[in-house]
Amino acid sequence: MVILNKIYTRTGDAGQTALGNGKRVSKTSPRVNAYGTVDETNACVGLARLHASGEMDAMLAMIQNDLFDLGADLCRPEMEKDVDAEYPPLRLAGSQVERLENEIDSMNKNLTTLRSFVLPGGSALAAHLHQCRTVSRRGERLAVELAAEESINPVTVKFLNRLSDWFFVASRVANENGASDVLWIPGANR
Repeated sequence: MVILNKIYTRTGDAGQTALGNGKRVSKTSPRVNAYGTVDETNACVGLARLHASGEMDAMLAMIQNDLFDLGADLCRPEMEKDVDAEYPPLRLAGSQVERLENEIDSMNKNLTTLRSFVLPGGSALAAHLHQCRTVSRRGERLAVELAAEESINPVTVKFLNRLSDWFFVASRVANENGASDVLWIPGANR
């Protein structure tokens, strides 16, 4: 259980932060960049939810919880002795990736066939989902970069890869199942 009774601690004033195992690292470390971008993705999802309802809002709520799981996973290094941790590490599970895949397949069934790339836009929800897509894609790149330096749960990269696909398909659903997609016209403004 997480207990937050004091928000500022002053322990990060010198540019370091504590990982989930208690180890202190620079706030510019690849691990902090990766889970910080996951947190940014979660904030983008919160904005998207302002325009969502029903099943879409419920799926986005589950994604927000998964993103906290993902951040917890990334902030707790594997294979290192815990310095000051009071609980076992939370690791993302393959079932969370499978749920995203099932939701993508379900949403994709009713979409119009794409004949061009989609420009971010259309409805407000679709535009926010595209922002979620691009930020989660950056998170994926940072997780891959981290994995090149340190051991991480491989499910984290799979989840982020699938999540950006989920946001893309969901953006098309938000644009009347693709009918209101804004399509790229190559060279249109030459």
